[in-house]
Amino acid sequence: MDSFVFALDTTMPVFLVILLGWFLRRVGVLNEAFCKPADQYVFKCALPVSLFLSIAKMDVYSDFDPMFCLFCFTVTAIVFLGVWALTSRLMKDKALVGEFSQAAVRSSAAILGVALSTNIYGNAGMVPMMVLSAVPFFNVYAVLILQFSPHTDEDGRLIPPERNGAAAVKRALVNVVKNPIILGILLGVPFSLLRVKLPGILASTLSTIGGTATPVALLAVGASFSGSEAAKCMRPALAATAIKLFILPSIFLPIAALFGFTGSAMIAILILVGSPTTVSCYVMAKNMGYKGVLTSSVVMLATVLSSVSL
Repeated sequence: MDSFVFALDTTMPVFLVILLGWFLRRVGVLNEAFCKPADQYVFKCALPVSLFLSIAKMDVYSDFDPMFCLFCFTVTAIVFLGVWALTSRLMKDKALVGEFSQAAVRSSAAILGVALSTNIYGNAGMVPMMVLSAVPFFNVYAVLILQFSPHTDEDGRLIPPERNGAAAVKRALVNVVKNPIILGILLGVPFSLLRVKLPGILASTLSTIGGTATPVALLAVGASFSGSEAAKCMRPALAATAIKLFILPSIFLPIAALFGFTGSAMIAILILVGSPTTVSCYVMAKNMGYKGVLTSSVVMLATVLSSVSL
């Protein structure tokens, strides 16, 4: 019961802020003029700063475990590319492949991970190593999947996937390199490796900016949520949520046990494969021209149901 209460305490505030965004849109406090700039602010400023600080503050030397890092890196590649391949083949509505593929596998590792591990072990444990080994690749794979999948834009027009051979690959790599979220992570790595401490005023300022990423993104998700639109994609949203919260953990947690991972390492792997879909999933989809309806639906469903699954 204590674990269930903690899971509720961790996940329900996320859902309630989304609900607040929805309510404020309905009473006219928020509108479309808020949603677009909010998405861009989170994508280009707040979230990169938040991830930069998360990486920069890590002590990669004290907890470095090459086997654990390799496991997290490998699992990330398998789940992203595997779900994308299966979805591309099996999903009838090809316009949903990109959103479904990233929403079904992309975890809220940086947001909920440390909180969950700290509650169980009293410290972050192996979560920072998991974040360093997996989160940068969350974003790389997400960019590639979203770019090379067909989708409908905000106006309902079908946008075909990139198919122009070498030129398409070059554009994809450029988009990866230019992605603000990935840049924020990469900029944090040398600070962590060199153990550079930011000056107090700068650290406090960046912490304040980074702290706005999650609440602003959640408000934007709620404000842009449309029940009628979400109902049209409820079946794929439920399927993506089931993959995220139940199927992936049931596959990879036993494998992790076979490799001998226990304790905080196992909790970190649980967060990697079984925590709810991160709100940055929605932010990236919107900023890459997607409608984001399926993604926002999965974020909401996975957040609510994760209190049970975790």
